[in-house]
Amino acid sequence: MAKTRIAIACQGGGSQTAFTAGALAALCKAGVHKDFEIVSLSGTSGGAVCASLVWFSLEKNESPPWQRLMSFWQDNVAQGWAEQSANKLTIDSIRLVNKGLVPAFQLSPSSPLIQAFGSFATLGHRENFRNFQALLETHIDFAEIESWGPCSKRPILIIGAANVISGKLAKFNSRLAPIRVEHILASCAVPNIFPAVQIGEDAYWDGLFSDNPPVKELIQPIDIGESNLPEEIWLIKINPTRVASVPERSADIVDRRNQLEGNVSLFQQLRHLEMLNDMLLKDAFRPKFLAQFDIKAPVRIPKSFHTDCDKPYHIPCIEMSSAFQDTLDYASKIDRSAANIDRLIAEGEKSARDFLDERRKTSAAP
Repeated sequence: MAKTRIAIACQGGGSQTAFTAGALAALCKAGVHKDFEIVSLSGTSGGAVCASLVWFSLEKNESPPWQRLMSFWQDNVAQGWAEQSANKLTIDSIRLVNKGLVPAFQLSPSSPLIQAFGSFATLGHRENFRNFQALLETHIDFAEIESWGPCSKRPILIIGAANVISGKLAKFNSRLAPIRVEHILASCAVPNIFPAVQIGEDAYWDGLFSDNPPVKELIQPIDIGESNLPEEIWLIKINPTRVASVPERSADIVDRRNQLEGNVSLFQQLRHLEMLNDMLLKDAFRPKFLAQFDIKAPVRIPKSFHTDCDKPYHIPCIEMSSAFQDTLDYASKIDRSAANIDRLIAEGEKSARDFLDERRKTSAAP
């Protein structure tokens, strides 16, 4: 019996993507990589980091495939007095600024003042804590990836970023060229924290300005190859769609604005997929044309983004519970404390298990 082909898309959200790490680990522990054919992974920012780590493990056929991912997040946690103190000072300062209790100073991450302060403030820190590139290179062997060349075999990895110079959306695709550390750094380059990442003649910022995460490329043969088209797309989502009330406090406004910015490109892509699925359901395409791409049915996409909940291709996405989401704020996307990371991973594991339980029920229904 042929395995169901799935694509997994991972939304970005800084430290909150420890939730994504927990979800991916739980999926692998449940044997998803054995029971399904994972044809592609995509991600933006922190989602790109998680997707890349799992992709690398799957390409190397490592067992267990989640160990490298968990090792990365353990290494990313603030350890020792110096790192924990710096992390707490950063988070407390962000919360005070967002509450309007202290003024905010807009400084470029490339400015000599910030660079000098950074060198002083990171005294006593591990290299992997103060240097994000070093952290990535510790857990992913980019020289080995370079030796592979373009990888057309499954799964395909797609990373989203934004070209600062041209203003165009950018995608780094393992099928077309080897994934480099600069590609992940570009996807994570939040402008007020990291300088733009130079790749060739172009410079890149955070994938939040691009696709968060890339979705439509996952169903386009030109991007992933005709044999890698998924039957289902599983979305690991960080930013909530709804909130209980209109934010009024300054900190709540900052948090909600960030959530909306993180969701806007995702919703546009899902609306695009919904339109294609509607056309498929209404036989808008000739069978001969569909046969070229091995398309037999609409792509399964999350039910929570649609007005018509009776369509047969709806399945839930993996996201935090509302109660858990209410305990988070914008600063938790920067917080690298063990307490924050550990509880996000635990929530991700729980949400993934709930997702699989719900999917089994949906699959078993007439």
